[in-house]
Amino acid sequence: MRHVLYALSVLMVVALAFWAYNEGYKTRATARDVQRLKIEIGRRHEELAVLRAEWAYLNRPERLRELAEMNFERLGLMPLTAEHYGLVEQVAYPAPVPATLPWDEAGAALGEKIGGIAVLRHEYGADAAPALIAPPTLADDGEQLP
Repeated sequence: MRHVLYALSVLMVVALAFWAYNEGYKTRATARDVQRLKIEIGRRHEELAVLRAEWAYLNRPERLRELAEMNFERLGLMPLTAEHYGLVEQVAYPAPVPATLPWDEAGAALGEKIGGIAVLRHEYGADAAPALIAPPTLADDGEQLP
């Protein structure tokens, strides 16, 4: 019995040594992959910095102004000046919606025909008018939907 226990212990130590040896190699391979990825990330960052510098160089205002002047006949671009900017007070906003809805009479007739109209308010401002819609369970021709 003692010899079997010794044999099993030796086999277990050999198996654990083999496992540890393999795990060491896997760890070294993973560390090499991580180092390779760090180098690749560094290269990509350098490439991105060069591309950003090229983009800034190509988007210089004096270069764009020269291109706009060279292609004026084809593009019809106008030079940007201070007069092209406006104030917020100069922005034209849409007129407010009237308090009475123009389709109130039609909505009442539709309400009698289909048995009720839902009135919803979608508030986009304090002056928003209610909108009339049919109940969601009815189709356009009045049939019940499944």
